Amino acid sequence: MNLMAVAPPSYCFVAFPPRAKDGQVVFGKNSARPRDEVQEVVYFSAADHDPESKVECTYISIDQVPRTHAIVISRPAWLWGAEMGANEHGVCIANEAINAREPASETEALLGMDLVRLGLERGTTAKEALDVIVALLEEHGQGGNYYEDANSCHSFQSAFLIVDCEEAWVLETVGKYWAAEKMTEGVKCICNQLSLTTKIDAEHPELRSYAQSQGWWTGEDEFNFSEVFSPADGHLACCSGKDSLEKQEEIITVQTMIDILRDKASGICVDSESFLTTASIVSVLPQNRSSPCIHYFTGTPDPSRSIFKPFIFVEDVKLVPKAQSPCFGDDDPAKKEPRFQEKADRRHELYKAHEWARAVLESDEEQGQKLRKTMLELEKQGLEAMEEILTSSEPLDPTEVGDLFYDCVDTEIKFFK
Repeated sequence: MNLMAVAPPSYCFVAFPPRAKDGQVVFGKNSARPRDEVQEVVYFSAADHDPESKVECTYISIDQVPRTHAIVISRPAWLWGAEMGANEHGVCIANEAINAREPASETEALLGMDLVRLGLERGTTAKEALDVIVALLEEHGQGGNYYEDANSCHSFQSAFLIVDCEEAWVLETVGKYWAAEKMTEGVKCICNQLSLTTKIDAEHPELRSYAQSQGWWTGEDEFNFSEVFSPADGHLACCSGKDSLEKQEEIITVQTMIDILRDKASGICVDSESFLTTASIVSVLPQNRSSPCIHYFTGTPDPSRSIFKPFIFVEDVKLVPKAQSPCFGDDDPAKKEPRFQEKADRRHELYKAHEWARAVLESDEEQGQKLRKTMLELEKQGLEAMEEILTSSEPLDPTEVGDLFYDCVDTEIKFFK
């Protein structure tokens, strides 16, 4: 079996009070992707669009909406969409590639990653983002290559974790068919296999009749989504992430979420022959809306060797070119057909600086330990400053945080040099 035909083992998490710290929703994702793929962190401001305009997604163009929200996303640098991200309204979305009973279409359509970005650009709440995603699935379908690989097409079905400060939706899709479960408390982990069973809070109107027509469901037994749609040979093992999250004795904070994402022993921090956690995110969404949402991105591979850096949405966010990959325009091998005929060097400045740190941490024990300690101290300063913002009774001064992520990236690069 081609290893890459296996859906990459990413993990997405959410924790609500009372399991999360009082009055906070905590969200996280490790993005497992091909080892050498570069992820960039990009901010797009809110924008108004002309009535007839189109938006060019990774493979296809679709109708644009009159207004798109401001978003910050972490994405494989060759594609249009996102692995994970947030918008200015405190909606966070992450996706999972999934193998299902029905093979995913290789025909170029919307990628799961495109749907993450479209949901963020168009949804002001988690439920609205879900409605956006399923409507686009119905209209355009999903399909196309998930990797920059000219030799074979790796296509997957998609699952999404869609979160705001009041509720989360787990949305699992097979082609245009889907089911979703809503949650408002406790913890949830999704990984690269279907997880919804009999608790379904919303679904495609023809989901059950489709399953019956395929002979996957008799119509008599209780309808269990993952039993019906998982691959026949798929063992429905509980993903290790679920255990890690549920085993957490203490209250889940940003720091506990970061620690979970850094855990290699559990398999949550993927570092295998084919796959690596190429980027990570942790977000905290205060349920009291007078406090800002804070989104921490690594922008670099392997969270156990990376620094989580905070981002806050304000009117005037300073762009961070050093965390953005070079742009190849129309010459980009991902845009020219046939696609991916050559490999572009997509490393950004932060990625290149961080390569040095990775090498030191891997090879030199003494220097590596010193370096890790300093990196964690740097990260801790950021976490403590953000904790002050969250606990302060003073309103946030937007001018103070507009260049927050910029400054953190800058400091990190200088430190690695």
